[in-house]
Amino acid sequence: MKKEYDFSNAKKNPYAKKMKKQITINIDIDIIDYFKDQSEDTGIPYQTLINLYLYDCASNKKN
Repeated sequence: MKKEYDFSNAKKNPYAKKMKKQITINIDIDIIDYFKDQSEDTGIPYQTLINLYLYDCASNKKN
């Protein structure tokens, strides 16, 4: 490792706005099971599926 690094030419992270924040949320077991089943069918992690669903709801202003 170097003793010092030069960050004068560093660029901002273009994905910073897409970063995620870990939270704790209580979700019914049957809802988690539903998304886990969907995960097995699609190969997409169930947490990603939940995030995609919530993102779709928020972007379409579903109640």
